[in-house]
Amino acid sequence: MKDTYKTITKASEEVLFKDRNSKFFGYAFPVKNEEEIEAHLQELRSKHHKARHWCYAWQLGKEEQNFRYRANDDGEPSNSAGMPIYGQIQSFEVTNILIVVVRYFGGVKLGVGGLINAYRTAAQMALENSEIIQRTIDEVFVVKFDYPEMNKVMQVIKQNNLNVIDQILEIDCKIYISVRKNEAGEIFSKFDNTYKVEISKIED
Repeated sequence: MKDTYKTITKASEEVLFKDRNSKFFGYAFPVKNEEEIEAHLQELRSKHHKARHWCYAWQLGKEEQNFRYRANDDGEPSNSAGMPIYGQIQSFEVTNILIVVVRYFGGVKLGVGGLINAYRTAAQMALENSEIIQRTIDEVFVVKFDYPEMNKVMQVIKQNNLNVIDQILEIDCKIYISVRKNEAGEIFSKFDNTYKVEISKIED
């Protein structure tokens, strides 16, 4: 089972593709939700307030079955802008990403084929100009136990090199751990079978 995904770590540098006096500025942004997407779009509409079109595509989610996406032609002929941009998101296999291509019209119509090529190329340039990284899909668990059981719990954490993301160590202890999805079942069993220790999954 695949438990990794690809994304970008920071916004790309601005790229520019030109065709018959039309200018296409391409941008790629890492995003976690639709609020962040809208903020980036507003920022670019403000920055390029004299542009004709602000076309974009985005995809959110870490696993294919949970992907959400949108492609927007923003006034260009149907499927001539948003889908070619989204096609590059699919081609580079990235997610949690927004790509925007801003067009300044140069006075010469490019035709649907010319537009598809221009938007696809600007999106491709933006992605080529981004640092793409691979991340693991993780599940988060909380391990609950009384203080005297601390050594047993820490031994399991140490032996399996687990990532502790938070802990409350009082009379009633809680340790929050992050585990790669493919290893989650095995780690759950180890704690679940440990006397006087409880483990439960934290839902997103």
